[in-house]
Amino acid sequence: MDHATHEIGPQVRPLLLAAELQDHLMTASNDLDRLNTLLEDACDTLMARFSTANEQIATLMDEHQADADSPRAAAAYRSLIQQLGGAVTALQFQDMASQLIAHTNRRLRNCADTLAQDAFGDDDEDGSCVIEAAPLRPNPVTQAEMDAGSIELF
Repeated sequence: MDHATHEIGPQVRPLLLAAELQDHLMTASNDLDRLNTLLEDACDTLMARFSTANEQIATLMDEHQADADSPRAAAAYRSLIQQLGGAVTALQFQDMASQLIAHTNRRLRNCADTLAQDAFGDDDEDGSCVIEAAPLRPNPVTQAEMDAGSIELF
């Protein structure tokens, strides 16, 4: 607590601390929104690149069919397609990460709104305080890892 806050009366100090905590919670919530946007953009770019790579592999296989029929070339193409499929599977973490970010964001906003309502009352110059319900489940995503399965690229 800084010196200026210490000099304020005992009735006002908790309100200032509550306002400061609410600001921190909202800042963390806004940071999560930005993180989610960055994550979505990066995954969209990666998916587009993987799709293009998959199309180029198909084109190469068509253009070099005689080479693709050799066991060694066929194995190389299959391996390359499996590697791309594995990479796309790994990108599915974005969906889980977005769910976790949204869940945490709702919980932070609920805490900030509840704190504001408890500290400052239910009404302000903008009207009645509305508090978004906190998530009911403690964790929206139960999966902790990604396993590769059958993946079909576009």
